[in-house]
Amino acid sequence: MKDVIGPKGSVSIVMAENAASVKSDDINAHTKTNQILRHHTDMAKPDERIDMTDEPDHEELCKREQEYLLKAIDEDIDLTDHMNDGVKSLRIVMAADESVKSGNVVAL
Repeated sequence: MKDVIGPKGSVSIVMAENAASVKSDDINAHTKTNQILRHHTDMAKPDERIDMTDEPDHEELCKREQEYLLKAIDEDIDLTDHMNDGVKSLRIVMAADESVKSGNVVAL
């Protein structure tokens, strides 16, 4: 998800303004946040760019996910919410694919 909008504003995943050298085939350009742009509905507050350069790369992120899954197994951590979020995301993707193929709106 690249953008989230709510009653107090929005956030978007963006590249740094000086990231013109990033190429579209760079996996980190698709898997790292780089910066988050926060836009307030209160126009008196300026937009904020939140630096995310310390975010892990693709390999480190995969490693952390695997470590958390192992921890969940070892410590019997309930992953129901995580699983439900994954299923919801998959339903959205599948509905979007069906909509593109059929040309119709797909209700969720």
